[in-house]
Amino acid sequence: MQIDIIGVPIDLGADRRGVDMGPSAIRYAHLQNKLEDLGYTVCDEGNVEVPIAEMCRITNPKLKYIDCIVPMARRVSGAVSTSIQAGNFPLVLGGDHSLSIGSVRGAARNKKIGVIWLDAHADFNTAETTPSGNIHGMSLAILAGLGEKSLVQLWDEPIPVVDPKKIAIIGARDLDSGEKVNLQEADAMVMGMEQIDRYGMVAVIEKAIERVSRDVDGIFLSLDLDSLDPEHAPGVGTPVPAGLTQRRSAPRLRDDRRNR
Repeated sequence: MQIDIIGVPIDLGADRRGVDMGPSAIRYAHLQNKLEDLGYTVCDEGNVEVPIAEMCRITNPKLKYIDCIVPMARRVSGAVSTSIQAGNFPLVLGGDHSLSIGSVRGAARNKKIGVIWLDAHADFNTAETTPSGNIHGMSLAILAGLGEKSLVQLWDEPIPVVDPKKIAIIGARDLDSGEKVNLQEADAMVMGMEQIDRYGMVAVIEKAIERVSRDVDGIFLSLDLDSLDPEHAPGVGTPVPAGLTQRRSAPRLRDDRRNR
């Protein structure tokens, strides 16, 4: 399998500057070499063009930098779709989570997909519920067909991009009140740290896969590093305490196995 690395150095969707350095940092940590050591062919496609904040304006405080985020999402969607059409595996590096408005859409072009969303946040706000106006907190809602039309429908593609019932959010522990209502109405699956602590990561992932894999062509996995505990991943834009650790990710043993 060929893995295509696609960088998206964006921080327009977030409150804090600096997350646009993510693709460079991950590459600097020898990503390509480590993938090749596992036997994969790797092609680094470079970065999708993303303007810096100084080149953009906030025209709507409830949808910050939307005029620059829409064309970014279109470019990312095209890059991901091109990779998949070539029979390759796109590995998209960010950057804040607004990039997923494009990456998931590119993977879903002419396909039905499920989404597993590993994140401290559900990213299920809209302009009506957001407390910040940051679009990275709306990404998954947009993909589920909720929110600003210019983001929900970048072109004339079907709405929603992803069936909300084919979405499983794992590790969420910081949800806004309006966001919770959106999630309930959409009937998306949410499994927070309480479920992971109780059942173990393996059981939670298996349940998520069972939920999102029925009658789809594939599963898109989105990993936000703030799903990890800040002790292990401090360099993120929106750290939230009590996240995933190696210990939390271990499977739980059944009582009968503990007593053997």
